[in-house]
Amino acid sequence: MKVKYIADLEIFVRVAELGSLTAAANSMDLSPAVASTSLKRLEAELEKLLFVRTTRSMRLTSDGERFLARCRPLLAGLLEAEQELVSGNSVISGNLQISMPSDLGRNVILRWLDEFQVKYPAIHLKVQMSDRIANVFKQSIDLAIRYGVPPDSNMVALPLVPDNWRVLCASPDYVMNHAPLLHPRDLIQHNCLFYMLGDTLYNHWRFAEGDRQFEVEVQGNRVADDSDAVRRWAIDGHGICYRSRIDVAQDIAAGRLQILCPNWRGEPAPLYLLCADRKQVSPTVRLLREHLETRFREFSAGLSDAGSMA
Repeated sequence: MKVKYIADLEIFVRVAELGSLTAAANSMDLSPAVASTSLKRLEAELEKLLFVRTTRSMRLTSDGERFLARCRPLLAGLLEAEQELVSGNSVISGNLQISMPSDLGRNVILRWLDEFQVKYPAIHLKVQMSDRIANVFKQSIDLAIRYGVPPDSNMVALPLVPDNWRVLCASPDYVMNHAPLLHPRDLIQHNCLFYMLGDTLYNHWRFAEGDRQFEVEVQGNRVADDSDAVRRWAIDGHGICYRSRIDVAQDIAAGRLQILCPNWRGEPAPLYLLCADRKQVSPTVRLLREHLETRFREFSAGLSDAGSMA
């Protein structure tokens, strides 16, 4: 094998997932210069260009895409082998207290945690489902799964779904019985379903189409501090919701909701696995993260089949 450093592969995979050298370096507690040197060394060893670099992002070449498909299972296998050697008897155990969003946790993540415990039955999980942001420094929480850039720069943020964004959705009945939504500005003619976190009402919805940006202050007659309630209102035809695309993927696939204005992308909503200190990123946590990343990657791969998600 020509590749001399496994760390180079890990950096390559992280940059491919995040599309940014700086973001990848930050997530791995490295300097951008170190990450850049690693990629250049990897490309030199392979004698292949893995990325097309622009001033804003890094995009995989066709060679890079093929190499990424091989690297992911290789690194996952190495991680499991490392854990087996560390544990001595291949038994992975311990307690994990996890906080996660109520809707995503209840409808998507819980079954993946079930799979994880079947594979590692000596692990004990304590799950807290709430849309309120858990304080991993003060609360009895080991890990938190949350949308958006972490508010505290001291947190360790491990990306789970870095390329995720919000979409407009409504039920087929609502779409059929109301004026068409051709542009986000048309939202002022519709009943919008609001989510509220604490004292913050999220009624300013932002969109982008290429280089064009648009923001609209929407109106509506229903507000909830539980994201699952907002989604259910939309399914029942009470209005339009503005949700993370992975939250509504199953509803789109089942025909309970439809994507509106698909050419306009809503605000970014990257999903992270957060912890207070890098020392908490134990082999068990890394295995859980790898399991969730794999499941989310498979889940996201089906989004384009569920509707106009890409």
